[in-house]
Amino acid sequence: MIGKDEIASIIEDYDRLKLRVGMTASHSALDICDGAIEEGFPTVAYCQKGREKTYSEYFKTQRTTSGRVRRGMVDKSIIMNSFNDVMNPDMQSEMRKRNVVYIPNRSFTSYSSIDDVENKFHVPMFGSRNMLRMEERTEDQDYYWILDKAGLPYPEAIEDPQDIDCLVIVKLHHAQKKLERGFFTCASYEEYVEKSQTLLKEGTIDQESLDGARIEKYVIGPVFNLNFFYSPLEEDMPKLELLGVDWRFESSLDGHVRLPAPQQMTMPAHQQIPEMTVVGHNTATIRESLLEEAFELGEKFITASKEHYDPGIIGPFCLQTCIDKDMNYSIYDVAPRVGGGTNVHVSVGHPYGNATWRKPMSSGRRIAMELRRAAEQDRLLEVLT
Repeated sequence: MIGKDEIASIIEDYDRLKLRVGMTASHSALDICDGAIEEGFPTVAYCQKGREKTYSEYFKTQRTTSGRVRRGMVDKSIIMNSFNDVMNPDMQSEMRKRNVVYIPNRSFTSYSSIDDVENKFHVPMFGSRNMLRMEERTEDQDYYWILDKAGLPYPEAIEDPQDIDCLVIVKLHHAQKKLERGFFTCASYEEYVEKSQTLLKEGTIDQESLDGARIEKYVIGPVFNLNFFYSPLEEDMPKLELLGVDWRFESSLDGHVRLPAPQQMTMPAHQQIPEMTVVGHNTATIRESLLEEAFELGEKFITASKEHYDPGIIGPFCLQTCIDKDMNYSIYDVAPRVGGGTNVHVSVGHPYGNATWRKPMSSGRRIAMELRRAAEQDRLLEVLT
């Protein structure tokens, strides 16, 4: 793991008045860029060739002669053959020359190995470098591990498919779409066998992933992704903020639920089992009587993170939850970095973040605001790893 001393040495050579915000150009990059621009930071998007135009053309910044941004939010696009080219030592050298602070998102840790992120990415990162590994479901200390240590609620696991006696979800990777899910639901062992065999024949999943899949009881209820922010720098007000809430659009699942049940039953076999590929998000709020418990979830996660991942969570994190009919939360996923749905807050913010700060406040802007505060107070080492 790249240590604090190395980051301190790198920061020592940075011009703190000319910091740039960099990120992998995917996932939540637009939110990160928009927030950085709002707080006066130049932005650098590291793009993969063939996927660069969103950043290099359509959201490219236009500045006035005085430097004020008139349009867009991406100042510079670095176009690479692969997202993983950020691991090239020469690329990292250029980042350091530009005083780049890198904001990790899920695309960064998906297109580069977690080992490289921890040990070979010699660029200061905003957030908790040592917590990113928990998103890998193959790790012993995955996010379920810390949820258990924190005493937080999460769906009960079923170790043996033959023990399925209620509605469950089977979590595994998609065999053909590297970064997507091959999840499916079932309510009995017989249904598990039937659906898994169908998906295996279609090539949607493979046997190795199926053998290592996590089976857990399905929580019936709406999904709320809680986008939190923890500030190590705050001294007068609560360090934990709930910036916003979002929920997902999933294909082909959302298309299935728009069809009448009789139509679903007549679909051919290869269409009957929906996929759960996230294709978009929308904003949401939560019933006020449930907000205090949401904050309690965040506080417990922070406490456990400090105990097991020194110095603990820094900046944005997302607890992905379901709320059942008895109004109980259940956390089914954790993102120890900026969440995937925060683009719904671009420019306009979210009611909770806006109300907290009395101005439009997205996750991207809150990151940039904390970075600026750290630079001004000479406390960068408290937020960079």
